[in-house]
Parts: sequence; structure tokens; C-alpha cells
Amino acid sequence: MSAAPTPQAVLFDYGGVFTTSPFAAAARAFTRVGVDSAVGLGWIFGPYEADTDHPWHRLERGELSAEAAREEIMATMARAGADLDPWVVLAELAGGEHRVWMADVLVAVHHAGMGTAIVTNNIAEFASTWQAGLPMDAVDVIVDSSAVGVRKPDPTIYRLALERLGVDDPGAALFIGDAASNVA
Repeated sequence: MSAAPTPQAVLFDYGGVFTTSPFAAAARAFTRVGVDSAVGLGWIFGPYEADTDHPWHRLERGELSAEAAREEIMATMARAGADLDPWVVLAELAGGEHRVWMADVLVAVHHAGMGTAIVTNNIAEFASTWQAGLPMDAVDVIVDSSAVGVRKPDPTIYRLALERLGVDDPGAALFIGDAASNVA
């Protein structure tokens, strides 16, 4: 049996990979305000394993401003009888710790000669802040959902990253993420 070939590229998610889990942070925030975390996650973020017309998904695709998404999400929660500002939950996510060891992995992959990409579902208003903890000189490509108009798990976002890296065969790349639906 021969060894697997060395990948040409490694695509990294951002949240939950370079930081602690945003899902765990959101669950803590919901618990603190007395909302079932599964229900609260659905209100604010919609179904994570699919790309839908949910306001958060449209925000991550760059179709809505953060304030417009906030208003739509708050209206949905109000119809369900909840009075919760989604920014309370988002403030908890902003407090996530950076995983320094993952930054070291990124640098090692880059120095080994493989292409590196960050493929992230993010919002335009966070574009200038989320990169602060990363060794950007080891990042060849950034594919931010809010900038390209497509979000994970849509395969288009991965193909875009591979195209920008010059990798023709998706089998020659790895994706490191924290959500099974995005890895699949």
C-alpha cells in the first residue's frame, strides 16, 4: 500500500479552528439569558448545515447589513415571544480565545510549500478584526463569504478557494473545519 500523496493545499475555516467554538460560546450566552440553546441558535443563525434565506445567512453572503439582519432576527424572536438582542449573543462570540497552536499549524503548512486558504463564513462588518490573530504572511488566499456572496456549505466557496490557489483537483486539498456539514 502506498502512502497518501502530500496535499497541494490546505483550506482552513476560521471560527472554531483558529478560535474556540462559536457554537459553544453562543450556547453559554443563551443559557445565561434563559433560552434553550438549540432554539436560540436557530433564531439567530438559522440551520448551519444548509444555506438558506435566513437573515444570518444573507448577512454572511453580504446581502444584508449587520443592522438589517439584527432587526429581522429580533422580529423573528419577538414573534416567538422572546425579547433578546442577538448582539448579546454575538458579544459572547467575540470573547473567544485564539488557538495559537493552530496559527503554528498554518505557518508549518505554508512553509512546507502547500497553498493555504482561509475559507470563512463571516460578515463584512468583522472583516477588519477577525484576521488580527492570524499570521497573515502564511495565508495565500482568503475567501470570506461576505465578500464573495456564497457561504459554506455551498461547494462553490471551496471551488473558488481552490481556483485562487491554482489547485485543479479537489482531492489534492484538505479542509479543516469545526462543523461536520462544512467538512462533508
